Amino acid sequence: MQSSTMMLQNPKAGVSVVSEAQVAPNYLESEQQFVRLLELEDLDQRVQAEPGLVQDFERVLAIALDAAYVNEQPEAEAAHRFAQRVLYRINRLKFFWYDDLRHYINERAFYLQQIRNRIESVWQVWEGQQLDVSALRQLDLAAVKQALIERSDADLDPPLNASSRYLREEATLAGYRRLLAIASFDGLVEASRLVRILGGASNEVHCTLVRVLLEEYGNGRLNRKHSTFFANMMAELGLSTEPEAYFDLVPWEVLASINHNFLLTECKQHYLRYNGGLAYFEIAGPWIYRNYMTAAQRLNLSDTASGYWELHIREDERHGRWMIDDVALPLADRYPNEAWQIVLGYDQEKLIGDRAGDAMVRSVREADTAATLD
Repeated sequence: MQSSTMMLQNPKAGVSVVSEAQVAPNYLESEQQFVRLLELEDLDQRVQAEPGLVQDFERVLAIALDAAYVNEQPEAEAAHRFAQRVLYRINRLKFFWYDDLRHYINERAFYLQQIRNRIESVWQVWEGQQLDVSALRQLDLAAVKQALIERSDADLDPPLNASSRYLREEATLAGYRRLLAIASFDGLVEASRLVRILGGASNEVHCTLVRVLLEEYGNGRLNRKHSTFFANMMAELGLSTEPEAYFDLVPWEVLASINHNFLLTECKQHYLRYNGGLAYFEIAGPWIYRNYMTAAQRLNLSDTASGYWELHIREDERHGRWMIDDVALPLADRYPNEAWQIVLGYDQEKLIGDRAGDAMVRSVREADTAATLD
């Protein structure tokens, strides 16, 4: 795994030169081929012995990475989707789904690590180019603390934007059901990625993160676990509560948000970035969930069909303060020379989260339009 510094400085890493004369990619077919590879016994040995097994997939992957992250070609939307879906399929193996154990036979395959690193190396450069990372690097400890405080204050109750107004004022029941379907991709396995950073020495910061996790997990009671409240919302509206049931509805922007968190929790080098991002997530959560709850109330839905939002608004207001006062600021003091990474993590989570939120609302609009035409 490359360091964040390497990722932000090497935009061509892992991308093959793609000739314009090559055949146009069939992303769906290539993804299906990759799915078959995931459950192929002795994957590493098979790839080494039979390179032709992956030749077409790797050709398409090279085209996609070039189109999405290097040259940003017109077909970039489909390329983003393909790359993020492939990456997610690798990352999800880090969770246990209470399914067939044979699904995990390649969990530690070197080939999958190679594909993951190849995607992340160029994608993370592209993400880094969306922000002025050089300016953030110049922040001293005092400036980092000021930036975190100012950002968190501003993000507690920002002005309504076009997406939030649409949800509050216009979304129909069809759109609300689409919102739940997409959000379920995270809501039904909520806080699972947070678990991955809790191993190691204990201190005040660690204990605060454990408290956040325990509340997300209902203090070990299934009926109080936040994902149970999410499942109840879905069941109330006749939606499947099976995790990943609506994979094909999930925009690439949402997958990118999930994959970004997988990366940050995978590498302890990114520990500060992850906690900066988690601070934003907990700070902004109540405002975002108020949009969703307002939509549910306008549609006269039951408490069960919106109970998750109310729970999160109440608890995340507390979690947001914990993350700033008891995690982000103490970490800045502990790592003064690297504290700028906390702000980078905060800003990236906001940028990636806003992009994902806008994509979700576009999908909500599509569902509303389709329902109107029917």
